[in-house]
Amino acid sequence: MIPPLHWNDEAGRVDLLDQTRLPVEEVWLPIETPEQMAEAIRMLRVRGAPAIGIAAAYGVVLALREAPAEPHRAVQDVIAMLAETRPTAVNLFYALDRMRRVVAEHAGVPVDTLRTRLLGEAKGINREDLAAGQRLGEHGLSLFRDGMTVLTHCHAGGVATSGYGTALAPLLLSRERGVALHAFVDETRPLLQGSRITAWELTRAGVPATLITDSMAGHVMQQGRVDAVIVGADRIAANGDVANKIGTYSLAVLAQAHGLPFYVSAPLSTIDFGTPTGRDIVIEERDRHEVTHGFGRQTAPDAVTVYNPAFDVTPASLVSAIITEHGVVRPPYEAALRALRPPAPEPVREQ
Repeated sequence: MIPPLHWNDEAGRVDLLDQTRLPVEEVWLPIETPEQMAEAIRMLRVRGAPAIGIAAAYGVVLALREAPAEPHRAVQDVIAMLAETRPTAVNLFYALDRMRRVVAEHAGVPVDTLRTRLLGEAKGINREDLAAGQRLGEHGLSLFRDGMTVLTHCHAGGVATSGYGTALAPLLLSRERGVALHAFVDETRPLLQGSRITAWELTRAGVPATLITDSMAGHVMQQGRVDAVIVGADRIAANGDVANKIGTYSLAVLAQAHGLPFYVSAPLSTIDFGTPTGRDIVIEERDRHEVTHGFGRQTAPDAVTVYNPAFDVTPASLVSAIITEHGVVRPPYEAALRALRPPAPEPVREQ
């Protein structure tokens, strides 16, 4: 397990692994203000939907590090700021909603009490994600047999969560259980999360991995070298449509064409029951320079128009199963996911 961040009790801050420096350097950043946390989320220093949610929760706590004159207002302002950093990852809003509820339930309390309650909630979100990752690994591993080769896209491992990951959880757990799995790792253009982070994490964990470019996926499937595809998710709509890193939809179509199972692994917090279908998911578009000037070198003419969506949506009809911490869910997804939906919390009365 390689957690991407942790709360430093002694310093009253977050220590965060800068994922933009991987795999060459392992640099830990001291995050002491909400603004620094917002920058870290926005610039992908921390990435992966569960990790973003955890980071945002701790970012809310940092609003009270300097004991502002109006603590409740300061926290609400920070929640609003953090909500604008990444629009697609639903775990961000799940975590911020929980922090907002703590504020509403503790109106009028001293700032130290509010800070303690917020920190407890953030640590709770962290612990819950860690436990969910281990259960995701258990359920996901039940779908694979010794000797299988699994293709994965982008990065959904330990540093994208609190330690175990989502799509990589079964692969990482396979080492502990003595199950021999091999991974094909998509490079994942344009930011290369697969080659920079997934390949780094799997090789560090001792899981055999082969790196390929995104455009090679169909070829290795055609050759019969892939047994299944597994990916994570940034948001799952109520009907089972899945928003994930750009290129995921292409893999799902290829998997169906080659008769391969296509699995999505994500905790229940990634399922957005308030979003009916994938058509309702806001897709983040990122800076053109990620495509034209990848890693500092210009690879396209200045005058070219660039379209750079960070995510795409895979229809539920292409998803063989959704792996959650509560078990493996199969179609029809709308009813199956609804059965997992937790009860709505009691409304909080304003003080």
